[in-house]
Amino acid sequence: MINHKRRKGLLKLLAEHSTASVDQLVGWLNSSPATVRRDIAWLAERNLLVRTRGGAESLPQKKQRTFALSGETFQNNIDRCAAQKRAIARHACGLCADGDTIIINGGTTTYRMVEFLVDKRLKILTNSFMMAERLLMTSENEIILPGGKVYREQNVILSPFDNDISQHHYAGKMFMGVYGLSMLGLMEADPMLIQAEKRLISQAEELIVLADSSKFARKAGLILCGLNRVSCVITDTGASDAAVQMLEQAGVKVLAVAPEQAPEPQLQAERDWQAH
Repeated sequence: MINHKRRKGLLKLLAEHSTASVDQLVGWLNSSPATVRRDIAWLAERNLLVRTRGGAESLPQKKQRTFALSGETFQNNIDRCAAQKRAIARHACGLCADGDTIIINGGTTTYRMVEFLVDKRLKILTNSFMMAERLLMTSENEIILPGGKVYREQNVILSPFDNDISQHHYAGKMFMGVYGLSMLGLMEADPMLIQAEKRLISQAEELIVLADSSKFARKAGLILCGLNRVSCVITDTGASDAAVQMLEQAGVKVLAVAPEQAPEPQLQAERDWQAH
């Protein structure tokens, strides 16, 4: 057998068996012990296997790199400030009229809008695949999804390309959840989110931010846009006077709504859907 074919066969055997003695490799490769030992030494010098006493073993498998977004996962965040998010989402949906075209970004506050969108007749562009799935199954809304990669933990679809089909859709309003809010503007935790959401913001006339009062205390290193791009912030009555004044001084309309706990049947239905 030619050297490179024999050595390739030896590596394949180790991949299947993890470890093997010289005697085993001699039998499997139909080669002499001296040849097998030379092959083991040759491959070990090139870091293609680990030489052991009396044989060889395959290299430890490298842990595959996972491509996840920064920040908290959707499931970890969905139940946080749930009553505040529900009230904010209800008020946001009240700003939509049948026939409107709107954009909704992926997030746990914006996801709460699903409950109140089921009876609407809207054209909705969203990068939240869970929102899209629920609305397709429970409503008559027209749903548009961008192309791209699905990030399961954050429940969003992001495209690395500028020529995604979603760029051709224009909306009167965009409803956006954010990582944090400050006098500098809207903050996010991941550069890929910044890239995708800036693109969506440019396609809407009016930007409406959905942010419970805890978002005013959160800091992140990335600024999505300044407050001058924001038309309205819907928050809860727990927002401090200082936070409200900051927004109003920047020319942003502020709507503060009282928290609203969902009834138990609705909570159970939500749990069942998430388990699904």
